[in-house]
Amino acid sequence: MRKDIHPKYAPAKIICNCGNVIETRATKDTIHIEICSHCHPFYTGKQKLIDSAGRIDRFQKRYANVKTATPKK
Repeated sequence: MRKDIHPKYAPAKIICNCGNVIETRATKDTIHIEICSHCHPFYTGKQKLIDSAGRIDRFQKRYANVKTATPKK
């Protein structure tokens, strides 16, 4: 391993927009992030289903009048 070519690996703080601070080690002193495990919907259990462009509604409207197939005897 060659000397003086690697970046300094020192203690660092990761700061989330929600205010959570995580202390770790990195090549930068501070790292700002938008979302962390304390505010992410997957980890908090407050996940919401987002129906973009009303796909579910369009599907239900399209197939609301369709009758189910009856088997032939």
